[in-house]
Amino acid sequence: MAKLFAIVMAVITLVSVWIFVAHTWWFPTVASEHGVDMDHQFKETFIAAGFAFLVSQLGLATFVWKYADRGDNRKIRIFPGGARWLIILSLIFVGSEVFALEFVGQKVWSAMYFKKAPQDSLRVQVLGGQFAFYFRYPGPDNKFAPIHVDKIDEGTQNYFGLDKSSDEEAKDDVVTASLAVPINRPVELLLEAKDVGHAFYVRELRIQQDLVPGMEIAVHFLPTRLGKFEVVCTQLCGLGHYNMRAYVEVMTQENFDKWLADQVSQQ
Repeated sequence: MAKLFAIVMAVITLVSVWIFVAHTWWFPTVASEHGVDMDHQFKETFIAAGFAFLVSQLGLATFVWKYADRGDNRKIRIFPGGARWLIILSLIFVGSEVFALEFVGQKVWSAMYFKKAPQDSLRVQVLGGQFAFYFRYPGPDNKFAPIHVDKIDEGTQNYFGLDKSSDEEAKDDVVTASLAVPINRPVELLLEAKDVGHAFYVRELRIQQDLVPGMEIAVHFLPTRLGKFEVVCTQLCGLGHYNMRAYVEVMTQENFDKWLADQVSQQ
């Protein structure tokens, strides 16, 4: 029975490793500049963790095969020094691996959050609320009008609480239910939540960011591939969470200008 267990463990281990080596169920094609570095970091993590997994699981299977109880009353052998040193060495090995991976990966993370967005970035406000996303573009003046909480009214589609009758800056703001951005131009997203915690996740852009009520969280990226990609909420935010989604479309600059002009005419 012990040998059967060792064989099953070895087969499961080898199949699991092959799934990653063969890129089965792999990431979708990356569509952002930082996503390339992020994918590289993922691969390094998979290689390091996969090697440790392979060695440890096959080692365990070998020990089970060789030293399992055969019912012959063999004398129990104790590892020199007991289990304490094994635990200490394991903590040092795992801790060193995690520290090394975090040290390398923090460069990608800090480039998105600590490094300021370029001056020519397209700035877009993203509002998450039960159960939809809404996006606001600043218009020709490149300024966002102030939000008046008392004027937020979904019935009149005033999701950002704009006072277009009094605020001059609000008159050219563009509010849409989908996000469009030009390719190869930096984009800065200003993420906010209206009611409860939400999340902004686009797998092709390699962006995953929680939206927290009362906070404005900035994320910037450079889109590098044309296409239409799904935006989903990955925080359980209520009964309609499963249906909270939108789309981001990466266009040429010419098509983006036309799209934006069309949105202005509909406001």
